[in-house]
Amino acid sequence: MSEIGSDSQGAADVVKRLRVGFESGRTRPVEWRVAQLRRLDAMLLERETELLDALAADLAKPEIEGFLTETAFTRAEIAFALANLASWVKPEKVSVPFTQQPAKAQIIREPLGVVLIIGPWNYPVQLVLAPLVAAIAAGNAAVLKPSELAPASSALLARLLPEYLDRECVAVVEGGVPETTALLAERWDHIFYTGNGTVGRVVMEAAAKHLTPVTLELGGKSPAIVDRHANLAVAAKRIAWGKFVNTGQTCVAPDYVLVDREVEQPLLDLLASTVRSFYGNDPRTSPDYGRIVNDRHFSRLTGLLASGGEPVIGGEADPSDRYIAPTVLTAVDSDAPIMREEIFGPLLPVLPVDDVDEAIDFVNERDKPLALYVFSEVDSVADRVIASTSAGGVAVNATVLHLAVPGLPFGGVGASGMGAYHGRAGFETFSHRKSVLHLPTRLDLPVAYPPYSGWKQKLLRRLL
Repeated sequence: MSEIGSDSQGAADVVKRLRVGFESGRTRPVEWRVAQLRRLDAMLLERETELLDALAADLAKPEIEGFLTETAFTRAEIAFALANLASWVKPEKVSVPFTQQPAKAQIIREPLGVVLIIGPWNYPVQLVLAPLVAAIAAGNAAVLKPSELAPASSALLARLLPEYLDRECVAVVEGGVPETTALLAERWDHIFYTGNGTVGRVVMEAAAKHLTPVTLELGGKSPAIVDRHANLAVAAKRIAWGKFVNTGQTCVAPDYVLVDREVEQPLLDLLASTVRSFYGNDPRTSPDYGRIVNDRHFSRLTGLLASGGEPVIGGEADPSDRYIAPTVLTAVDSDAPIMREEIFGPLLPVLPVDDVDEAIDFVNERDKPLALYVFSEVDSVADRVIASTSAGGVAVNATVLHLAVPGLPFGGVGASGMGAYHGRAGFETFSHRKSVLHLPTRLDLPVAYPPYSGWKQKLLRRLL
């Protein structure tokens, strides 16, 4: 259940309680952080069935998909943090210039304080708990705001987390816009938001009132570039998997494909056959294919589907079940509505280009994407794309999987977001890198102090 109502005083009470918990110092010892991470891991293991059932209720998410992309993914983040936390918290020695010897300098990571994590509906377990892993690892207290658009997952997290974690340092607040607005009115030491750019701007505006730093994990139109030298059979499988997992409701799903005109038709044929091999002739009956989260998003997607393009496969939609078939579209105008906004659903436009250089120009004329995928068997082609474009992250001959490498920071650039997390990057996001200089008193040269006579000035100019 929610810990507050829509009134701002309720939000203030939650923040006050956690600030008392943080200021008591209980979150700072590594032992507390390790214990909390282990408890979180135990929750994911012991309550896995309940979590997967909630995901199925919210998104008709297949059980194995929920396991792979939500519970197992988060447990891997926990395992990586536990394995590396001791080294992350060690003070970092810094060399000191000769003129300041025999001083010693170091960087100490300290927790920011009380942080707010606002999660989305598309991965309502992973995208709330993975940032929490980083926040706890860094020694913070945290308030979690799950999405009201995934009510079963939100309610379950609100019930389970207080059973497993320190209630004085971790809280869950359920609700919609009023509750989120009340939370954003409070002073935080960091706000971590995952969602769309429109709400991201609201978060930034609220944070600015308190000069609160923010991490924004947004989205955008992530392209897949298929070179004429690509392994088309593998490219088709990896693009289709990345696009249609979670019914296309993934921030780093391939949003559209730019394919060399020379291999356009073979790729379209392979994408169609791949969809049939994944989900059968009627994906509606496949146990491995989910549904659209709600009626509003269903209507938005069917509107995009009707705005242009010819289905190579798919195109069917059933409002009674919020079902939209995995759909590959060709003959899509580059200025069509489906090419102007993030799709966030199982619709994949495929556009031909003359060569990789045209694909690079196409990408660079638009907002910087959260992810970019390039398929080619020629290393120099992939290198050229990476060097000539800007994106939050890049995968070569793969889609989505770069998220699952804990050592790779995950985050956007420009309109696709700011800041990063996963692995050490998440620990750093929720830490302050405090500079510390220790200068002994046994040597205190008079040249450092006024009055700066002629000989002092000459010496200082020579030394510095």
